[in-house]
Amino acid sequence: MRVLITGGAGFIGSHLADALLARGHEVRALDNLDPQVHPAGERPAYLDPQIDLRVGDVRDHEAVAAALEGIDHVVHFAAAVGVGQSMYEIERYTSINSIGAAVMLEEISKRRDQLARVLVASSMSIYGEGRYSCSEHGLLAPQVRSDEQLDARRWELACPDCGRPLEPLATGEDKPVQPMSIYAVNKRDHEEMFLAIGRAHRLPTVAMRFFNVYGDRQALSNPYTGVAAIFGGRLLNDHAPLVFEDGLQSRDFVHVSDIAAGCVAALEGGGADHRAVNLGTGVSNSVLDVARELARGLGKEHLQPEVVNKFRAGDIRHCFSDISLARETLGYAPRVEFADGMRELLGWVATQQATDSVDAAADRLAAAGLTR
Repeated sequence: MRVLITGGAGFIGSHLADALLARGHEVRALDNLDPQVHPAGERPAYLDPQIDLRVGDVRDHEAVAAALEGIDHVVHFAAAVGVGQSMYEIERYTSINSIGAAVMLEEISKRRDQLARVLVASSMSIYGEGRYSCSEHGLLAPQVRSDEQLDARRWELACPDCGRPLEPLATGEDKPVQPMSIYAVNKRDHEEMFLAIGRAHRLPTVAMRFFNVYGDRQALSNPYTGVAAIFGGRLLNDHAPLVFEDGLQSRDFVHVSDIAAGCVAALEGGGADHRAVNLGTGVSNSVLDVARELARGLGKEHLQPEVVNKFRAGDIRHCFSDISLARETLGYAPRVEFADGMRELLGWVATQQATDSVDAAADRLAAAGLTR
């Protein structure tokens, strides 16, 4: 295959590129080298020299057209990423994400006869809250927590009918989506736009709903990237990780190598064509546990997480993946256990330097009225 990866110089894109190269495929990357992700604005040292890097913006028709020359598979990862930041940089996020997707799709449509398959990165954030169960009323897909509940610092969800505590369950693709941030809305747009155009042109297209991806090459100085990287950057600067709510909110942390393997399977096979598919582990871990594990692994147990007991707009309480569909359609089986992945991440973090911008980011959210 000759594969174009937009955002291919980034965290997930570069790992996918490595996995494709290892299987004998050719890889081109289109990336704008955004300083928020690539502070030096240069080709990252980790990017394999075999990768043909084109520097350009996905909103630029000429740059996209040139990058698609001679390509037969497309992976669209390029995006502005960050739930909190998206809630006050609304125009920038929507421009990069939704308009960028539109430009990509127009150029893809012109070349529909030369392309074999298209893959787009979606996100677990489009679900909003995950799936839950009430001991009395069974399966539920609850609405957002009320202002009254959040103001009272009652973080957990309860059954709207009987008030009993709800049990979080694995979330499958059939759960109705309820995006709660501009970033999540943009990702829903990505998914729906790509699948619609793929069906219209009978061009096999797959939307991959990534859960919380972690691993080496994450931008530790970016205060809006994955939570594991944010915590790692804080700890490197001898600052305690900043944790919203009570820290017991849970997520599905999936290693980047498993994400890359799932994407390779989607590109090489046809089992998931024209579908949206979860890529996670099916296991949940609390945000507080991640912060403590990183502190312990870096020998900084004295830097206990700072639990701020505040709510951040756009956040949800619990969501972890049901990966049955990925197993069935892609033969997907995550291989990296959480403890092993954390050890690997810690080994990498310990060799890095990072600028800690988390306090400034938190102040910006507060000034925008997005934390309370």
